[in-house]
Amino acid sequence: MAHPRAAGKPAIREILRHWQEAIPNDRLAHLVKHAARGLARALQMRLTEHSVSYGHWTFLRILWESEGLTQRQLSDQAGVMEPTTFSALNAMETRGYVTRRPNPKSRKEVHIYLTPKGRALKTKLVPLAEEVNEVALRDVAAADIAATRRTLLALVANLAADEAASLAPHRRIPSTRELSRLLTGSGVRMRKSAPRNRTRAAPAHRSVSRS
Repeated sequence: MAHPRAAGKPAIREILRHWQEAIPNDRLAHLVKHAARGLARALQMRLTEHSVSYGHWTFLRILWESEGLTQRQLSDQAGVMEPTTFSALNAMETRGYVTRRPNPKSRKEVHIYLTPKGRALKTKLVPLAEEVNEVALRDVAAADIAATRRTLLALVANLAADEAASLAPHRRIPSTRELSRLLTGSGVRMRKSAPRNRTRAAPAHRSVSRS
């Protein structure tokens, strides 16, 4: 049986061939996506040794820097929808990483805090992320790293400004519930069209049976 890491080598070779030979000037968004996916996979391989998912890592690293955030604040900083954060926090609370405390001044507001167990994970997991960065930047010149950082920061700022300036309702980011309704709505339309097709086909079937 092939080693799991070996199984990914053909895919990596294909990605490199795409950028180096097939379409070397393809859109930057695709290259960023592949790089981000590679970083996430490399970190997840290491996090798995400590039974931590990449999704939980995303929230842990935010809470290590600033505890006491609300669910909405945590969602904003992680760049995910609140239902995603809610599900992750439920799992993290079950594993004993976080605890939720109501705001004494507002019962509707709940703040997220790390438990001693969640706080202790920092010394174990941060070195793993640092290792991934070292691996990814191996043999890359310091000047190139600095230029890449400047470019990515400019990219992030430009896209954030584009989103903030967009006033068209159909271009905003939908909530998970809205997206679900959109997808369900299209599915309903497809299901409703099916009976009409069967109704049209019925007369033809009856006429054949009489002949």
